[in-house]
Amino acid sequence: MAKLATVQLPANLKERLMQGHPWVYRNHVPPNLHLSSGSWVRVQCGNWKGFGLWDNQSPIAIRLFSRQEPPTPKWTREQVQSAWDLRSSLRQQNCTAYRWLFGEGDGLPGITVDLYDRFAVVQTYMESAAVLLNWLVDALQATASLEGIYLKTQHRSLEMNDRDDESANAPSDSKVKLIWGQPAPKALIVEEHGLKFQVDLHAGQKTGLFLDHRENRKYVEGLSKGRTVLNCFAYTGAFSLYALRGQASYVTSVDIGKGLAEAASTNIKLNGLDDRRHTFITQDCFTLLNDSIQQGKQFDLIILDPPSFAKTKQNRHAAQRAYSKINTLALRCLAPDGLLVSASCTSQVSPEAFKEAIAASGATTGHQIQIIHEIGQPIDHPVPAQFPEGRYLKFVVGRVRRSN
Repeated sequence: MAKLATVQLPANLKERLMQGHPWVYRNHVPPNLHLSSGSWVRVQCGNWKGFGLWDNQSPIAIRLFSRQEPPTPKWTREQVQSAWDLRSSLRQQNCTAYRWLFGEGDGLPGITVDLYDRFAVVQTYMESAAVLLNWLVDALQATASLEGIYLKTQHRSLEMNDRDDESANAPSDSKVKLIWGQPAPKALIVEEHGLKFQVDLHAGQKTGLFLDHRENRKYVEGLSKGRTVLNCFAYTGAFSLYALRGQASYVTSVDIGKGLAEAASTNIKLNGLDDRRHTFITQDCFTLLNDSIQQGKQFDLIILDPPSFAKTKQNRHAAQRAYSKINTLALRCLAPDGLLVSASCTSQVSPEAFKEAIAASGATTGHQIQIIHEIGQPIDHPVPAQFPEGRYLKFVVGRVRRSN
């Protein structure tokens, strides 16, 4: 490897770097520094040193990979193997779809890998990741028995660890191409906790399943018996399937996306569930909740899993207002002592800020919300202790009662 450029950083960053934070923002590097994207650099901050990857496009100028030496093929294989080992409990539970690599959380900043049965989907969040791609593909093959590896490319910059919005009505600005092995079936079947789901790896943004809610869906199943359930932003109906298996008396799924009703119906039939206890309404969720309020309709359990509402810090306050609004509408549709299941999938809103939004909704509607369950990300989306930006998923379940 050629001699690496050394990047000197301000002394006030040393504590954060020593703790292991993996990002260096562009406003912290010398303004006259010009390097090619994909250049490995030696980072110096006082007596601290590390090795990272330079990127020209992102506000994150350097992503740090190692304290010891620049990454090598062997080093990459070790990170991939470590991530594989961490998820062994999922494989023991016969879960065949999960996030194999979660970027900074698994020591490979700016890169994710999702596993769908014997097919891996690589996604990169920085231009400079191209220099790692061949090493990564070799490491994936060496670690697991795969049939194919796909690469998903984005035409917009995604800097944070928010969940990618996969709504069917969103403009498709991502492409998927096969980079190794054979193509996956158009209708690939994966399994989690005994339920089967059809996914499409060829559809760009829309694979058909959010992997980060796997354990939350299972939790909702245990709450559903005998309840009427409203699943807002239902996508392809994953929460609805668990509610049906959990013996909900009736489940209503709502999403504005085209083709999602058909996808949900396919998943229900695939699992032999009773479709007479389910309906899918293709409509904007805000509109449906407003209409339900006007019509006096109530539900025993309402699930809210909206899109992130905020991709940047500038959108944070607007996101807070949107979360308050959707939760306020849902509270007005809940039956007495009903359950509110509310999620947020953006790193721009902290767990405490999200609960504040829910509390504000309770104050607006005259409700007291008893939080009975709260959780972050599952085992396949690990968050480094020193990297709060990696914590994007919030999931809160509350019993809702009228205020005294």
